[in-house]
Amino acid sequence: MIDLAKYSNEPEFQTALKEMFASLDESVLNNPRYQKILEDIVVPDHIIQFDVRWVDDQGKEQVNHGYRVQFNNVNGVYKGGLRFHPSVNLSILKFLGFEQIFKNFLTTLPMGGAKGGSDFDPKGKSDGEVKRFCQAFMKQLYPYIGADKDVPAVDLGVGGREIRFLYEAYKEYSGKSDCSLTGKPLDLGGSLCRTEATGFGVTYFALEALKQYKNTDLKGKKVIVSGSGNVALYCLKKVIECGGKVIAMNDSSNAIYCPDGIVFEDLRVLKEDKRGRIKEYADTHKNVTVLPSKGIWDIQADVAFPCATQFELNEEDAKKLIQNGVIGVFEGANMPCTIEAAKLFLKNRVIYAPGKASNAGGVSVSGLEIEQNGKGEKWSFEKVDKRLQSIMANIFSNIYKTAKDLGDEYDLVKGANNYAFIGIAEKMLARG
Repeated sequence: MIDLAKYSNEPEFQTALKEMFASLDESVLNNPRYQKILEDIVVPDHIIQFDVRWVDDQGKEQVNHGYRVQFNNVNGVYKGGLRFHPSVNLSILKFLGFEQIFKNFLTTLPMGGAKGGSDFDPKGKSDGEVKRFCQAFMKQLYPYIGADKDVPAVDLGVGGREIRFLYEAYKEYSGKSDCSLTGKPLDLGGSLCRTEATGFGVTYFALEALKQYKNTDLKGKKVIVSGSGNVALYCLKKVIECGGKVIAMNDSSNAIYCPDGIVFEDLRVLKEDKRGRIKEYADTHKNVTVLPSKGIWDIQADVAFPCATQFELNEEDAKKLIQNGVIGVFEGANMPCTIEAAKLFLKNRVIYAPGKASNAGGVSVSGLEIEQNGKGEKWSFEKVDKRLQSIMANIFSNIYKTAKDLGDEYDLVKGANNYAFIGIAEKMLARG
């Protein structure tokens, strides 16, 4: 068995490994066929590191660190987002890349696992500065990516603006116009429904789970959605469409509590168009309370969607949610709940969905974007959305059945990890 202590200097990656191996069934851990796989699967195929030198608006050269972790391509081309945020380091990217292996397998689409990014912070930068950084970043990255090799995508700090700059730089440096990036703007070959995909997908997953466990849906439910970025915004939109009321959201500075329900378009304009802070929502709306960011977990709600960032919801937060009667917690971010919080939800029979299953909507539509580009087709929003709903329903069905077969239908972590690990392990064995 792998010695997890050797990864103590990479705490985020170590946590991902602990979560995976603690949940694997004894029949998997003790299977002689999988012993070498258990050792090999934690080692990335390639780690690419580079300096990114770019010039700011004052003409001064700045230097950031860039990374691409190509973790495992047994299921298809390396696939995973690029994250631009000051917190980015190798441990976080290995954690995210490792999770991506299994998330991508769950979608049933032919994609391996990877992740990349930089400690560059696009927040507060001009469009010119972001463009020059993206050009410098892609100049280092482009030899390692491509439609038949590695296809990065959007993630935290990387949206349509950044992908446009990155893709145009890729075409210039490589001389190719292949599907080397997903999440592209529509005029560059992007897919309809990609912007909405992760937020819509986690909501579709929640609907399947609520129906199975509680014979209910989101109609009339009071809902918390942490975050206010792309995933959170489109989770908000879909929850409202499903008859729920989102009463609280947050950003890194503050939370807002709106018992009357948050208005999607108003918050979208504030966050996407004006790039404002969430507390400004209270300036134009009545009956809104501004709280500290962590105060979001103190609010009574039926369902919670943690959609901000990793490890944002700890054991104490979980206790508050349980005391307040939450019936379901569905991860829209990558591992936003700590292992201790997840265990507490399971112990108290709260429906808890791990991100590798419930937030797979984004990468699913990225996979559909690759398919459209490969066929030279442009699908309607409705067609992509229907495929997304089908994928999320299939993910829930597969991991629920696995959890039930392993003895506890509520343990979707065990269901997801065992189903995906066995699938990847068998592919690795078949490849040799």
